[in-house]
Amino acid sequence: MPSVSRRQFLVGSGVLGALGVLGASAITWDELHHAASTTPLPAGSGILVVLTMYGGNDGINTVIPYADNAYHDARPELSYRPEEVLHLDGQLGLNPAMKGLAQLWGQHDLAIVRGVGYPKPDHSHFRSMDIWQTAVPDEPSPTGWVGRWLDATGDDPLRAVNIGSVLPTLAIGAKHTASALDPSSAPLSAQLKAELAGLAAADPHDSAAQGFVCSGYHSEQTVSQAFSSIETGKKTKAKSESGGNPLATQLDLVSQCIKAGVPTRVYSVSLGGFDTHADERHTQEQLLGRMDQAVSAFLRGMAGHPRGRDVVLLAYSEFGRRVTANASQGTDHGTAGPVFIAGSQVVGGFHGEEPSLTDLDDGDLKSTVDFRDVYHELLHRVVATDPAPVLGPGRRDLGLIT
Repeated sequence: MPSVSRRQFLVGSGVLGALGVLGASAITWDELHHAASTTPLPAGSGILVVLTMYGGNDGINTVIPYADNAYHDARPELSYRPEEVLHLDGQLGLNPAMKGLAQLWGQHDLAIVRGVGYPKPDHSHFRSMDIWQTAVPDEPSPTGWVGRWLDATGDDPLRAVNIGSVLPTLAIGAKHTASALDPSSAPLSAQLKAELAGLAAADPHDSAAQGFVCSGYHSEQTVSQAFSSIETGKKTKAKSESGGNPLATQLDLVSQCIKAGVPTRVYSVSLGGFDTHADERHTQEQLLGRMDQAVSAFLRGMAGHPRGRDVVLLAYSEFGRRVTANASQGTDHGTAGPVFIAGSQVVGGFHGEEPSLTDLDDGDLKSTVDFRDVYHELLHRVVATDPAPVLGPGRRDLGLIT
């Protein structure tokens, strides 16, 4: 590799991909022990795991109003019969693919917040996901809600970690970003490491953007040193045990980090494919099955660990689907949907009012809970921070966490 100047590095897209700030850095499993052993997360510190279900999951066929005739009338071929549903009470039940979450419900370790959305909903995937990840519904925002928490609380790059090769908007702040850990990438070569080693140093001639990139690489170096107690063999083991489930692989890595004592308060993981405009039933069942398998296995594994009680998992999608099925046995972009909060700290059961299937807004569900109130309680009760600098005034807790 030819010599790379600092300026070439900052503007060269091929090299920029190596930066943690862009989410493409590779962190090897034998590099965790340092931070976990020198600055472990104090016992009792809350840990939030944020699961994004990309594509707009159909909440009506996830938390199913099986006893409502309006549900069956609106979806004569797409609806589930009462005997197919995993009953939660006399009105609602889980999709049959979600047996693990049904068990968590029985243990009072699952809270389902119904009708979650935001004012003046947008049917665009990109805009709606941007709203959920920035927590700013009224206008575009350059920062995410986790990123603003990072900005408000310090500069330790380990406080938030995204599992995956691309940083989501939620993880980007004005001054700081979450760190990125890509379980699929290979370690950087010694030669490339040598070329990049000096590029994190401050330069008084850098622009603000250049300084931000260099700060990101400096953070990536810190993270790389921190992730050293997970053995390389565990990576292969995790892949084999996940059965090709990418979310299970991500959550297995989160579990190992938590058990090792890595000083991270917020983890971000994701699962895509929920844009079910056609042949929804089979596709959604497969996706919900992967989500259920991964989440329930993760929480079972954490339950037997001393840090298990500290963990709370949030699962959400950018919007739900329209009430009436389309002509392709699928559903089109809608509005409100259920949000799942899981862990031994949660107040299990239903929260929020169930949206009506007949009192609609141009065919869409009317939201009964603002998603920012969910974030408010997670920031307040799990991450133990003041939510106001992140979400602004006027938000409240919902009674989701004990």
